[in-house]
Amino acid sequence: MPIYEYECKACGHRLEKLQKISAAPLTDCPACTEPTLSRLVSAAGFRLAGGGWYETDFKSGSKKNLAGDSASMPASSESGSAKPAGESKASA
Repeated sequence: MPIYEYECKACGHRLEKLQKISAAPLTDCPACTEPTLSRLVSAAGFRLAGGGWYETDFKSGSKKNLAGDSASMPASSESGSAKPAGESKASA
């Protein structure tokens, strides 16, 4: 269930409410009891970080461990044959 953010147009009171997507929006302000609440558009409150399905799935061969590549990069770049991270074949 998403968390919706509301603001009262009469008194400026802001609140968050955990509601079903199918639930009707709130209208009455709990602070001033006026029917002037409006739903705000806000950013999601989570961040996808670290290794996980979104980073490692659908990758093949040496591209599977993107997070671990930075640790092994300095050793392989000493030989001069490896390209730096972020460089594409088209820019060469």
